[in-house]
Amino acid sequence: MEATPAATPAPGPSAEAGPSPAAAPGHEPAPAPVSRHDQGPPPAPPAPPPLRRRLAAPLATMAVVAGAFAYVGAVDPNEPGHYPVCPLLRFTGIYCPGCGGLRSAHAFVHGDLGTAFGANALAVAGYLVFAVFWAVWLVRAASAKPVRITLEPVWWWGLGALLAVFTVVRNLPFGSGLTP
Repeated sequence: MEATPAATPAPGPSAEAGPSPAAAPGHEPAPAPVSRHDQGPPPAPPAPPPLRRRLAAPLATMAVVAGAFAYVGAVDPNEPGHYPVCPLLRFTGIYCPGCGGLRSAHAFVHGDLGTAFGANALAVAGYLVFAVFWAVWLVRAASAKPVRITLEPVWWWGLGALLAVFTVVRNLPFGSGLTP
């Protein structure tokens, strides 16, 4: 039997000299730069949904809100027996931030802004804020731009503080102008 010659090592650093700096852990060789021309054209962004589909959510939301306002405008909350009494007001005598909201909506629908503010000024401000946000939503949806409204925690805390202050002030003697 004939012995096969042992494989000769490839030219370069020997195994006894240790690993080469390029093969050391954490020192991976950098990939060769790839030209943009080698990759082909960039992928096209997806086509936006049709206009009808983009407008469905804001228009459906407005239909629900308009239906609710139409109902409150038709069924007078000033007449007893149509709506339940606020449980906080009934059991404690304290006006919550929402007390007078239905009377405010009823007056708002009928165009009596003075009475609407007198019933619940915060609710009227809420109606106006909702109208602005809805209009922005509708315009952005029509132009196929994403609608992302994110509020930092400081805004949520501020809203909570506003509701708390409104509730306290409307239940004090000098805040009687804010009671329904």
